[in-house]
Amino acid sequence: MIGKTLRIIRVFNDMKAYDLAERLDISPSYLSEIESGKKHPPLELLYKYSKYFDIKLSAILFFSEELDNNGAHKVIPDSKIKKTLRTTLIRFLESIENA
Repeated sequence: MIGKTLRIIRVFNDMKAYDLAERLDISPSYLSEIESGKKHPPLELLYKYSKYFDIKLSAILFFSEELDNNGAHKVIPDSKIKKTLRTTLIRFLESIENA
């Protein structure tokens, strides 16, 4: 989900993938692989996104975090609320992207 979140941030800020890749000093194909979920971005790249778009790194991670379906972690009571909020906000940003 991190790739989807990063793509939404880019599109919401009306940036072409090629232009963002250049500003982040990565190849456009690498950016495409990250946004499509084929590769996971390193923390350093997430930090670059954070700085470039002036978004707290914790906010990027919040919107992209996935709940553990294997039960490895206890699900805290408000995790349903967080998941619903995160999903709603991502859908909202996607609707802006498609408008």
